[in-house]
Amino acid sequence: MNYRQLGKTGFNVSEVSLGTWQVGGKWGDEFSHKNADKILNTAIGHGVNFIDTADVYGGGESEKAVGRVVKSRSERIYVATKCGRRLSPHTNEAYQPKALRSFVEGSLRNMGLEALDLIQLHCPPTEVYYRPEIFGLFDRLKEEGKILNMGVSVEKVEEALKAIEYPNVTTVQIIFNMFRHRPSELFFPRAKEKNVGIIVRVPLASGLLTGKFSQSSTFGAEDHRHFNREGEAFDKGETFSGVDYETGLRAVAELQELFPGRENLAPIALRWVLMYEEVSCVIPGASKETQVVSNYSAENLPPLSMEQMEGVKEVYEKYFKKVVHQLW
Repeated sequence: MNYRQLGKTGFNVSEVSLGTWQVGGKWGDEFSHKNADKILNTAIGHGVNFIDTADVYGGGESEKAVGRVVKSRSERIYVATKCGRRLSPHTNEAYQPKALRSFVEGSLRNMGLEALDLIQLHCPPTEVYYRPEIFGLFDRLKEEGKILNMGVSVEKVEEALKAIEYPNVTTVQIIFNMFRHRPSELFFPRAKEKNVGIIVRVPLASGLLTGKFSQSSTFGAEDHRHFNREGEAFDKGETFSGVDYETGLRAVAELQELFPGRENLAPIALRWVLMYEEVSCVIPGASKETQVVSNYSAENLPPLSMEQMEGVKEVYEKYFKKVVHQLW
């Protein structure tokens, strides 16, 4: 496993790390701690030392699983979690320091940790990024020893650029993949200037970039890929990166021609993300051990050629740029 510095945190983290949205079961399934333990331990066994979770994943069960496994290991594992999505309604007005403090303290209890290595605002409304009192809270939590660092998880480049104006923002988690290129144009260089760590989420476009989906693929009723294709439940950009499913399948078919002989495109998609030096780490998820092993095989791939990188760009410009580029 290779490691990169996570911005101002000073942490050296595994460049292919682990996201835990679906750890313990596929999206929408009942949480399985047995499955979660297998996935988490397999990831750590492959050299992963950075795990991202959130208080809403599995209704808090994901945090409990992460905390239990981390405390059982001898390795130094950096834990990142997120707060804010438990607010109902999830509005700018609902974001108040008192509520966020209670979420941080709840995460500490869930994981049984004395301090959080990284706490992130969990895709708040855009207006929240213009409220200094929200960011000031995390300075106080750091002084109290409850957190070591704060960051943000964002939907839009606009939000990322605003967030890094706050000196205490050490990381930004953002969607970036073969179907979503915009962050690399302006945000990546700005983040590098400010030594802000970049955590890439949704690198496989909700599984589309594995190359294993087809027109006949189906998803469970509780799976966001079934109910959130048009953004009915939360930001559309979280599901298939906001691209139309059928268009995505056509684009994947062209990517498979660009990378012939690969039944599973996931390692290639992850290697593409890591071609950007500004990226600190990428956090693919997994609902079973075989997916963990597949994801970390990206570490063994050689760098993509200039011709391959240009080919991916051409696919993006052909199918997606006019549709999604300015939205996120």
